[in-house]
Amino acid sequence: ASFSYSDVLTPLLRTKLSNGLSNVIVMRAYVFEAGATSPVALAAKTCNVSYDVWDEVYRIKLTTPDGTLNKAVVNVDGVVRECAAAQDLPIADRSLMRAGASHFLAVIVDVNPVSEEMLAQLQKWVERPMGSTAIAPGNALFGAFVGLFVRTIGTSDRTIQFRTQAFVP
Repeated sequence: ASFSYSDVLTPLLRTKLSNGLSNVIVMRAYVFEAGATSPVALAAKTCNVSYDVWDEVYRIKLTTPDGTLNKAVVNVDGVVRECAAAQDLPIADRSLMRAGASHFLAVIVDVNPVSEEMLAQLQKWVERPMGSTAIAPGNALFGAFVGLFVRTIGTSDRTIQFRTQAFVP
């Protein structure tokens, strides 16, 4: 499949790409048979992007079903071209799809997703800060205050989802 998902990168996120910290763009494309709740196939593409302030280039580690590549691009447009589009991405072997049945492609894209493990660790820490064994009156207040903060953490900086029209293989 070939498609763009460049609208996941808002002007703010495009600016964030240049801050020198690592940013991750993760795209998952699923093939579903119409009416089914489980996908027939999945393909993923991950871009780890960081701006190298010394060489003034964006370093990209691109992982696709074909393997991992390391690239360098000179501007944000290059990052968008490499990391916010799929070009001839293999999604599913045709033999996995039932002939004559309608199928569609569903895509989810996340920028800087927070893993389930990291969220669990944050919540565990909020319940009892690391190294804390005593129960003190301030612990409940601390946990309640930070708990409000943790609940506002999303699963990523930005997520978009879309699907194609139905097709019959």
